Amino acid sequence: MNPTRDLRTTCIVALALVAMTLKLAIAYNTIGTNDAVFFYGFAKVLSEHGLEWTYQHSRYFNHPPLTAYYLRGIFALTEQRWCQELGLHFPFLLRLPGIVADFLVVLVLLRISKIDVRIPTWALALFAFSPVSLMVSGFHGNTDPVMVLLLVCAVWMCLRNRPVLSGLFFALSCQIKIVPLLLLPALVFFWWPQNRSRGFLISGAVITCLLWLEPLMNFPMLFAKNVLAYGSYWGIWGFTYLFRLTGLNEFSRLSFFDLEPAQNIVITVLKVIIIGAALWIAWHNRHARGRAFVESLACTWLVFFVFAPGVCPQYLIWFAPFILILSPTFYACVLISSSVFLFAFYNITSGGLPWSVALAMDDYRQHWTVWSLLPWLVITAGSILLWRKTADHKLDLRLFKFAKLRAESA
Repeated sequence: MNPTRDLRTTCIVALALVAMTLKLAIAYNTIGTNDAVFFYGFAKVLSEHGLEWTYQHSRYFNHPPLTAYYLRGIFALTEQRWCQELGLHFPFLLRLPGIVADFLVVLVLLRISKIDVRIPTWALALFAFSPVSLMVSGFHGNTDPVMVLLLVCAVWMCLRNRPVLSGLFFALSCQIKIVPLLLLPALVFFWWPQNRSRGFLISGAVITCLLWLEPLMNFPMLFAKNVLAYGSYWGIWGFTYLFRLTGLNEFSRLSFFDLEPAQNIVITVLKVIIIGAALWIAWHNRHARGRAFVESLACTWLVFFVFAPGVCPQYLIWFAPFILILSPTFYACVLISSSVFLFAFYNITSGGLPWSVALAMDDYRQHWTVWSLLPWLVITAGSILLWRKTADHKLDLRLFKFAKLRAESA
């Protein structure tokens, strides 16, 4: 037994429990953003018309089938009298899995920190009581925290050399959001040199086929169009926001569909950069293990957030556990800038404190987008500094080896 380590674990778990309690209170007493409102509408339509009809008649519904099944389930649950008497409304049940998932991510990170990926206590405490997590999981109203938990579990299984479980958790993460597919090359290349990729791929394929069976068998093209081809909103993040600031008509439309040809060209270029970088990082780090492997995943996330055509506010929790391991100091900087942006976003779209419902796409409240530059600039600048630091370190190693060889030959 290690009293210091036990005290560290107890304090961090206590912080995570306090954060979970606050999130539950926020979720119980608020509606959330228009995402929660949309999800309620989706749940009603799914219950009345089914998955195919919903995909066909709403381009806004771009979620995999598992999310659709959950929405139908909690919609039916909120129709029950006992549920109404307890005040368990739809927006609360929508956010409940994400709130629990945040707590479980902290527990997983504590376990990872006990292996060979040491995380400073102050950084874990900051993560456990993250303001970003409080706002996204407690108020926003989406499924992103569940995806993060499943993805972190998939990486944890990599560190524990469990390819079948890694494939299972990874496939489940892709049932919540499609974006984890960006990390698929890294995970495949991780197992490939060990000749253990078969277990990872088979378990992942089985879970995916089972949960995607309905759309794949009945309406594959519609599923691909709505879910697999989704590219987020143009003009609210990074380079696409800067293009929109030019005031040119061909870059002014704020949407994720029916975009101008010039917008589609820019989006395509940015996607090619992201995918190309993800493949290169995965191949270059195929022999990385432990911390180095997690850091390679963090680098892939950084490329995504620097070049992404669109990033919705709740996406800022996606890469948090990976950046935490990559560089706790960088994580703290990203957390501060993201917290400022998210507070401005929710406060503006809610019409000020106290928050109850936030209309994020209200045309009269779009001036929040300027705040998105803050975390994007921090992520971009931090990525450049980390890249230069890594490049300088590798150069120093090469010079040292060269000098050593010269000395030995002399």
